[in-house]
Amino acid sequence: MSRIVLGVGGGIAAYKAASLLRRLTETGHDVTVVPTASALKFVGAPTWSALSGKPVTANVFDDVHEVRHVRLGQEADLVVVAPATADLIAKAATGLADDLLTNVLLTAHGPVVLAPAMHTEMWQHPATVANIARLRSRNVHVIEPASGRLTGADTGPGRMPEPEEIHTVCLQILGQSDPSLDAGAGAAPGGDTAPGGPAGTTHANQPALYAVPQPTLAGLRVVISAGGTREALDPVRFLGNRSSGKQGLALAQVAAERGAQVTLVAANVSLPAPPGVQVVPVESALDLAEAMTARADDADVLVMAAAVADFRPKQYVDAKIKKTHAPGHEDDAPVIELTRNPDILAALVQRRRERGTARPVIVGFAAETGDDEGDVLHHARAKLARKGCDLLIANEVGRDVTFGKDESTVHVLVAGSTAEPVTIGPAPKASIAAGVWDAVQQLLAP
Repeated sequence: MSRIVLGVGGGIAAYKAASLLRRLTETGHDVTVVPTASALKFVGAPTWSALSGKPVTANVFDDVHEVRHVRLGQEADLVVVAPATADLIAKAATGLADDLLTNVLLTAHGPVVLAPAMHTEMWQHPATVANIARLRSRNVHVIEPASGRLTGADTGPGRMPEPEEIHTVCLQILGQSDPSLDAGAGAAPGGDTAPGGPAGTTHANQPALYAVPQPTLAGLRVVISAGGTREALDPVRFLGNRSSGKQGLALAQVAAERGAQVTLVAANVSLPAPPGVQVVPVESALDLAEAMTARADDADVLVMAAAVADFRPKQYVDAKIKKTHAPGHEDDAPVIELTRNPDILAALVQRRRERGTARPVIVGFAAETGDDEGDVLHHARAKLARKGCDLLIANEVGRDVTFGKDESTVHVLVAGSTAEPVTIGPAPKASIAAGVWDAVQQLLAP
């Protein structure tokens, strides 16, 4: 039985912490709830006492003879804060200790997990971004917030992760598994602890988790492609795909939060870029190839997350292609001849090989559906061998799968590894991004 301190910040999501408390106690843990004074305005002390079976206070001076403000942190096997408000994160990052919970965070010997919850503007503010990066540099586990309905009519990133996700992260850090998940779909290929696999190994239906300890990307130069290219037919029409760029944006946001200098090569992405990320807009596959190549030699990590068109029209028509109205030809349609676009990922790998360097680390994405020749992993393995990148993220896609959605499932393949691919998801794209960067950081560690 592990001793857990559940800290509760003063946000509207405090009510969700009651469900997390129930999950922790039902899996056999000894949980002490430490709310802030503001949190008690949302959920009262009697609720926390009844659910935990222990007295609850936010005051450092209650039971002062027991020196609880020091003892709780020293004795806890895990401290988890949900919700972690912007104010609470700022205090934790700067070492302030003006109540019982912040004292516990300052004296904690074991791992600390923060589940942020705040409005989008607060989450994306440079001060919060810097605070998160500082906390992660100290091996604090910060779960990516979800994107969805906030208080009032607002929506966006900043929603507290669901209690089941936070619970699973806690169990992972404690080296345990969730019985409710073990009884479900079963482990992904390779199981929970595939040897040699990157951080973030999960069951097929678990969210991406963080490794212990978690290094940062501080000072590294990262270039990420996102979105979907458009190949012009005429001034009006183009060949395109369904990519929204959400996964690329999530990768950029997590990298920036971990301290990287991030450049986002955005192919037709309408969503706003994360704060602090430099954006290079592009249209076509040739534009994207030029932008990535120009930045490759100075980068520490290249991530090709954009959905790049394999083909483009062989000939661009300067005027709009019109339908014919000639008698007897009303059903005629033009024949569009295609030519292949360059293989950008393979070209970047070849460029690195010619330079004789180990950097940049190169990550490819493979959007696969599976077909008569094989499933998603079959095609992903072949693509990894063909491209020569360091990591390949196989993304399960389809008409109603992944594209434009806030959740997806990916498989992480590591070049040269004999371990089975690691499966992340179904999970929010922010959590998948965290898992991908955990895997990249494993490659960067040596």
